Amino acid sequence: MSSTQQPSSSSSSKKQPLFIASLIILWYSSNIGVLLLNKFLLSNYGFKFPIFLTMCHMSACAFLSYISIVFMKLVPLQPIKSRPQFLKIATLSVVFCGSVVGGNISLRYLPVSFNQAVGATTPFFTALFAYLMTFKREAWVTYGALVPVVTGVVIASGGEPGFHWFGFIMCISATAARAFKSVLQGILLSSEGEKLNSMNLLLYMSPIAVLVLLPAALIMEPNVLEVILSLGRQHKYMWLLLLINSTLAYSANLSNFLVTKHTSALTLQAGEPRRHVFNSHNSSKLRRQQKSIGAPLLILKTKRRLATWPRNWYSYHHG
Repeated sequence: MSSTQQPSSSSSSKKQPLFIASLIILWYSSNIGVLLLNKFLLSNYGFKFPIFLTMCHMSACAFLSYISIVFMKLVPLQPIKSRPQFLKIATLSVVFCGSVVGGNISLRYLPVSFNQAVGATTPFFTALFAYLMTFKREAWVTYGALVPVVTGVVIASGGEPGFHWFGFIMCISATAARAFKSVLQGILLSSEGEKLNSMNLLLYMSPIAVLVLLPAALIMEPNVLEVILSLGRQHKYMWLLLLINSTLAYSANLSNFLVTKHTSALTLQAGEPRRHVFNSHNSSKLRRQQKSIGAPLLILKTKRRLATWPRNWYSYHHG
Protein backbone atom coordinates (compact mmCIF):
# COMPACT_ATOMS: atom_id res chain seq x y z
CA MET A 1 0.00 0.00 0.00
CA SER A 2 2.73 2.41 0.99
CA SER A 3 4.74 1.45 -2.11
CA THR A 4 1.82 2.49 -4.36
CA GLN A 5 1.31 5.73 -2.49
CA GLN A 6 4.98 6.69 -2.69
CA PRO A 7 5.19 6.85 -6.53
CA SER A 8 1.88 8.73 -6.60
CA SER A 9 3.19 11.26 -4.08
CA SER A 10 6.46 11.57 -6.02
CA SER A 11 4.56 12.09 -9.28
CA SER A 12 2.37 14.85 -7.81
CA SER A 13 5.41 16.59 -6.30
CA LYS A 14 7.03 16.62 -9.76
CA LYS A 15 3.89 18.03 -11.36
CA GLN A 16 3.53 20.82 -8.79
CA PRO A 17 6.53 22.95 -9.90
CA LEU A 18 5.55 22.43 -13.56
CA PHE A 19 2.02 23.62 -12.82
CA ILE A 20 3.31 26.68 -10.92
CA ALA A 21 5.78 27.42 -13.74
CA SER A 22 2.90 27.24 -16.26
CA LEU A 23 0.86 29.69 -14.18
CA ILE A 24 3.81 32.08 -13.98
CA ILE A 25 4.36 31.87 -17.76
CA LEU A 26 0.64 32.58 -18.33
CA TRP A 27 0.81 35.52 -15.93
CA TYR A 28 3.93 36.97 -17.60
CA SER A 29 2.67 36.49 -21.17
CA SER A 30 -0.76 37.97 -20.36
CA ASN A 31 0.84 40.98 -18.69
CA ILE A 32 3.22 41.54 -21.59
CA GLY A 33 0.31 41.29 -24.05
CA VAL A 34 -1.72 43.83 -22.07
CA LEU A 35 1.31 46.14 -21.85
CA LEU A 36 2.01 46.04 -25.59
CA LEU A 37 -1.63 46.63 -26.53
CA ASN A 38 -1.93 49.40 -23.93
CA LYS A 39 1.07 51.15 -25.48
CA PHE A 40 -0.34 50.63 -28.97
CA LEU A 41 -3.74 52.06 -28.03
CA LEU A 42 -2.31 54.96 -26.05
CA SER A 43 0.32 55.97 -28.62
CA ASN A 44 -1.07 55.01 -32.05
CA TYR A 45 -4.76 55.74 -31.55
CA GLY A 46 -4.59 58.71 -29.17
CA PHE A 47 -6.53 56.66 -26.60
CA LYS A 48 -5.18 58.70 -23.67
CA PHE A 49 -7.61 57.50 -21.01
CA PRO A 50 -5.86 54.99 -18.71
CA ILE A 51 -8.59 55.05 -16.04
CA PHE A 52 -11.33 54.33 -18.58
CA LEU A 53 -9.12 51.63 -20.11
CA THR A 54 -8.78 50.00 -16.69
CA MET A 55 -12.56 50.18 -16.30
CA CYS A 56 -12.91 48.32 -19.63
CA HIS A 57 -10.50 45.67 -18.31
CA MET A 58 -12.52 45.17 -15.12
CA SER A 59 -15.80 45.09 -17.07
CA ALA A 60 -14.36 42.27 -19.18
CA CYS A 61 -13.25 40.48 -15.99
CA ALA A 62 -16.78 40.69 -14.57
CA PHE A 63 -18.44 39.53 -17.80
CA LEU A 64 -16.03 36.66 -18.58
CA SER A 65 -16.02 35.45 -14.97
CA TYR A 66 -19.83 35.36 -15.00
CA ILE A 67 -19.90 33.44 -18.31
CA SER A 68 -17.24 30.98 -17.09
CA ILE A 69 -19.01 30.27 -13.78
CA VAL A 70 -22.74 30.52 -14.55
CA PHE A 71 -22.95 29.23 -18.14
CA MET A 72 -19.78 27.19 -18.74
CA LYS A 73 -19.69 25.97 -15.10
CA LEU A 74 -15.89 25.77 -15.04
CA VAL A 75 -16.02 26.18 -11.26
CA PRO A 76 -19.00 26.18 -8.87
CA LEU A 77 -20.51 29.52 -7.87
CA GLN A 78 -19.52 30.37 -4.30
CA PRO A 79 -21.86 32.73 -2.43
CA ILE A 80 -20.52 35.47 -0.17
CA LYS A 81 -20.94 34.04 3.33
CA SER A 82 -20.76 37.09 5.55
CA ARG A 83 -20.69 40.87 5.72
CA PRO A 84 -16.99 40.93 6.79
CA GLN A 85 -16.12 38.81 3.74
CA PHE A 86 -17.95 41.25 1.46
CA LEU A 87 -16.15 44.18 3.10
CA LYS A 88 -12.79 42.50 2.43
CA ILE A 89 -13.70 42.01 -1.24
CA ALA A 90 -14.88 45.64 -1.49
CA THR A 91 -11.66 46.80 0.18
CA LEU A 92 -9.64 44.71 -2.28
CA SER A 93 -11.48 46.38 -5.19
CA VAL A 94 -11.02 49.92 -3.84
CA VAL A 95 -7.32 49.33 -3.06
CA PHE A 96 -6.82 47.96 -6.58
CA CYS A 97 -8.46 51.06 -8.06
CA GLY A 98 -6.37 53.31 -5.81
CA SER A 99 -3.16 51.64 -6.97
CA VAL A 100 -4.13 52.12 -10.62
CA VAL A 101 -5.19 55.76 -10.23
CA GLY A 102 -2.13 56.57 -8.09
CA GLY A 103 0.16 54.99 -10.67
CA ASN A 104 -1.49 56.95 -13.48
CA ILE A 105 -1.17 60.24 -11.59
CA SER A 106 2.51 59.58 -10.87
CA LEU A 107 3.15 59.13 -14.61
CA ARG A 108 2.24 62.78 -15.12
CA TYR A 109 5.23 63.84 -13.00
CA LEU A 110 7.80 61.03 -13.31
CA PRO A 111 9.57 59.35 -16.26
CA VAL A 112 8.20 55.88 -17.01
CA SER A 113 11.53 54.13 -16.29
CA PHE A 114 11.81 55.71 -12.83
CA ASN A 115 8.14 54.94 -12.14
CA GLN A 116 8.82 51.27 -12.92
CA ALA A 117 12.00 51.31 -10.81
CA VAL A 118 10.03 52.52 -7.77
CA GLY A 119 7.40 49.85 -8.52
CA ALA A 120 10.14 47.22 -8.12
CA THR A 121 10.00 47.82 -4.33
CA THR A 122 6.57 46.11 -4.19
CA PRO A 123 8.03 42.92 -2.57
CA PHE A 124 9.33 45.04 0.33
CA PHE A 125 5.86 46.41 1.08
CA THR A 126 4.35 42.95 0.55
CA ALA A 127 6.66 41.43 3.17
CA LEU A 128 5.80 44.28 5.57
CA PHE A 129 2.01 43.95 5.13
CA ALA A 130 2.17 40.14 5.25
CA TYR A 131 3.85 40.34 8.65
CA LEU A 132 1.50 43.06 10.00
CA MET A 133 -1.69 41.35 8.78
CA THR A 134 -0.90 37.64 9.15
CA PHE A 135 2.21 37.62 11.43
CA LYS A 136 3.82 35.39 8.82
CA ARG A 137 7.60 35.49 8.58
CA GLU A 138 9.61 34.45 5.57
CA ALA A 139 13.15 33.06 5.58
CA TRP A 140 15.86 35.63 6.33
CA VAL A 141 17.36 35.05 2.89
CA THR A 142 14.05 36.28 1.41
CA TYR A 143 14.25 39.54 3.35
CA GLY A 144 17.93 39.85 2.44
CA ALA A 145 17.03 39.64 -1.25
CA LEU A 146 14.87 42.77 -0.87
CA VAL A 147 17.73 44.96 0.40
CA PRO A 148 19.47 45.56 -2.98
CA VAL A 149 16.14 46.42 -4.63
CA VAL A 150 15.30 49.09 -2.02
CA THR A 151 18.90 50.35 -2.07
CA GLY A 152 18.76 50.66 -5.85
CA VAL A 153 15.59 52.79 -5.66
CA VAL A 154 17.21 55.10 -3.07
CA ILE A 155 20.25 55.55 -5.34
CA ALA A 156 18.03 56.03 -8.41
CA SER A 157 15.95 58.67 -6.58
CA GLY A 158 19.04 60.74 -5.76
CA GLY A 159 20.29 60.72 -9.35
CA GLU A 160 16.97 60.95 -11.22
CA PRO A 161 16.96 64.12 -13.39
CA GLY A 162 13.15 64.12 -13.62
CA PHE A 163 12.49 63.58 -9.90
CA HIS A 164 9.28 65.16 -8.56
CA TRP A 165 8.23 64.85 -4.90
CA PHE A 166 4.46 64.67 -5.46
CA GLY A 167 4.87 62.16 -8.28
CA PHE A 168 7.23 60.11 -6.10
CA ILE A 169 4.74 60.09 -3.17
CA MET A 170 1.90 59.01 -5.48
CA CYS A 171 4.10 56.28 -6.99
CA ILE A 172 5.14 54.93 -3.57
CA SER A 173 1.49 55.04 -2.42
CA ALA A 174 0.40 53.08 -5.51
CA THR A 175 3.19 50.55 -4.91
CA ALA A 176 2.16 50.09 -1.27
CA ALA A 177 -1.50 49.72 -2.32
CA ARG A 178 -0.54 47.03 -4.83
CA ALA A 179 1.33 45.13 -2.10
CA PHE A 180 -1.61 45.46 0.33
CA LYS A 181 -3.91 44.11 -2.39
CA SER A 182 -1.68 41.06 -2.89
CA VAL A 183 -1.72 40.19 0.82
CA LEU A 184 -5.47 40.73 1.12
CA GLN A 185 -6.23 38.61 -1.95
CA GLY A 186 -3.98 35.90 -0.51
CA ILE A 187 -6.12 35.89 2.66
CA LEU A 188 -9.35 35.69 0.65
CA LEU A 189 -7.98 32.83 -1.46
CA SER A 190 -6.61 30.74 1.42
CA SER A 191 -8.53 31.60 4.61
CA GLU A 192 -10.50 28.53 5.74
CA GLY A 193 -13.59 30.45 6.82
CA GLU A 194 -13.78 32.82 3.83
CA LYS A 195 -11.97 30.90 1.09
CA LEU A 196 -12.97 31.78 -2.49
CA ASN A 197 -11.52 30.29 -5.65
CA SER A 198 -9.75 32.67 -8.00
CA MET A 199 -12.56 32.97 -10.54
CA ASN A 200 -15.23 33.71 -7.91
CA LEU A 201 -13.04 36.34 -6.27
CA LEU A 202 -12.57 38.02 -9.65
CA LEU A 203 -16.34 37.78 -10.27
CA TYR A 204 -17.19 39.65 -7.06
CA MET A 205 -14.29 42.10 -7.15
CA SER A 206 -14.64 43.31 -10.75
CA PRO A 207 -18.12 44.97 -10.61
CA ILE A 208 -17.14 46.89 -7.47
CA ALA A 209 -13.98 48.09 -9.23
CA VAL A 210 -16.09 49.23 -12.22
CA LEU A 211 -18.40 51.21 -9.90
CA VAL A 212 -15.36 52.93 -8.38
CA LEU A 213 -13.55 53.56 -11.69
CA LEU A 214 -16.57 54.90 -13.62
CA PRO A 215 -16.99 58.15 -11.63
CA ALA A 216 -13.18 58.49 -11.44
CA ALA A 217 -12.97 58.28 -15.25
CA LEU A 218 -15.82 60.77 -15.77
CA ILE A 219 -14.24 63.26 -13.33
CA MET A 220 -10.55 62.88 -14.26
CA GLU A 221 -11.16 62.16 -17.97
CA PRO A 222 -14.29 64.28 -18.64
CA ASN A 223 -14.37 64.05 -22.47
CA VAL A 224 -13.62 60.31 -22.58
CA LEU A 225 -16.89 59.11 -24.19
CA GLU A 226 -16.90 61.76 -26.91
CA VAL A 227 -13.27 61.17 -27.86
CA ILE A 228 -13.56 57.36 -27.83
CA LEU A 229 -16.64 57.35 -30.08
CA SER A 230 -14.80 59.68 -32.46
CA LEU A 231 -11.71 57.45 -32.45
CA GLY A 232 -13.90 54.39 -33.07
CA ARG A 233 -15.27 56.01 -36.24
CA GLN A 234 -11.77 56.96 -37.45
CA HIS A 235 -10.05 53.62 -36.71
CA LYS A 236 -12.18 50.58 -37.53
CA TYR A 237 -9.90 48.14 -35.66
CA MET A 238 -9.81 50.09 -32.40
CA TRP A 239 -12.83 48.29 -30.90
CA LEU A 240 -11.32 44.90 -31.80
CA LEU A 241 -8.00 45.85 -30.17
CA LEU A 242 -9.86 47.09 -27.10
CA LEU A 243 -11.74 43.78 -26.90
CA ILE A 244 -8.53 41.70 -27.20
CA ASN A 245 -6.81 43.97 -24.68
CA SER A 246 -9.63 43.56 -22.15
CA THR A 247 -9.68 39.77 -22.64
CA LEU A 248 -5.93 39.62 -21.98
CA ALA A 249 -6.51 41.72 -18.85
CA TYR A 250 -8.94 39.03 -17.63
CA SER A 251 -6.27 36.39 -18.22
CA ALA A 252 -3.66 38.53 -16.42
CA ASN A 253 -5.88 39.14 -13.38
CA LEU A 254 -7.01 35.51 -13.14
CA SER A 255 -3.45 34.18 -13.43
CA ASN A 256 -2.39 36.79 -10.82
CA PHE A 257 -4.89 35.30 -8.36
CA LEU A 258 -3.89 31.72 -9.25
CA VAL A 259 -0.18 32.43 -8.67
CA THR A 260 -1.06 33.98 -5.29
CA LYS A 261 -3.17 30.97 -4.34
CA HIS A 262 -0.58 28.34 -5.25
CA THR A 263 2.47 30.22 -3.91
CA SER A 264 2.16 33.31 -1.70
CA ALA A 265 1.67 37.07 -1.97
CA LEU A 266 5.40 37.67 -1.51
CA THR A 267 6.31 35.11 -4.18
CA LEU A 268 3.93 36.85 -6.58
CA GLN A 269 5.45 40.25 -5.89
CA ALA A 270 8.98 38.83 -6.13
CA GLY A 271 8.20 38.32 -9.81
CA GLU A 272 6.91 41.87 -10.24
CA PRO A 273 10.31 43.62 -10.46
CA ARG A 274 11.31 41.58 -13.50
CA ARG A 275 8.10 42.71 -15.20
CA HIS A 276 8.96 46.29 -14.19
CA VAL A 277 12.42 45.82 -15.74
CA PHE A 278 10.81 44.76 -19.05
CA ASN A 279 8.38 47.68 -18.91
CA SER A 280 11.13 50.15 -18.08
CA HIS A 281 13.36 48.84 -20.87
CA ASN A 282 10.56 48.98 -23.47
CA SER A 283 9.35 52.44 -22.46
CA SER A 284 12.90 53.83 -22.49
CA LYS A 285 13.42 52.50 -26.01
CA LEU A 286 10.13 53.99 -27.15
CA ARG A 287 10.60 57.40 -25.51
CA ARG A 288 14.43 57.58 -25.63
CA GLN A 289 14.26 59.29 -22.26
CA GLN A 290 17.22 60.11 -20.00
CA LYS A 291 17.81 57.57 -17.22
CA SER A 292 19.23 58.20 -13.79
CA ILE A 293 22.61 56.79 -12.78
CA GLY A 294 20.98 54.50 -10.20
CA ALA A 295 18.42 52.94 -12.52
CA PRO A 296 20.87 50.57 -14.30
CA LEU A 297 22.20 49.47 -10.89
CA LEU A 298 18.68 48.68 -9.70
CA ILE A 299 17.84 46.79 -12.89
CA LEU A 300 21.09 44.76 -12.75
CA LYS A 301 20.58 43.80 -9.09
CA THR A 302 16.92 43.02 -9.66
CA LYS A 303 17.75 40.71 -12.58
CA ARG A 304 20.35 38.84 -10.53
CA ARG A 305 18.06 38.39 -7.54
CA LEU A 306 15.09 37.30 -9.62
CA ALA A 307 16.91 34.84 -11.84
CA THR A 308 16.44 32.04 -9.30
CA TRP A 309 13.32 33.09 -7.35
CA PRO A 310 10.95 30.30 -8.57
CA ARG A 311 13.53 27.59 -7.80
CA ASN A 312 14.40 29.14 -4.43
CA TRP A 313 10.73 29.36 -3.46
CA TYR A 314 10.09 25.71 -4.26
CA SER A 315 13.27 24.56 -2.48
CA TYR A 316 12.37 26.54 0.66
CA HIS A 317 8.77 25.28 0.85
CA HIS A 318 9.35 21.68 -0.24
CA GLY A 319 12.79 20.93 1.11
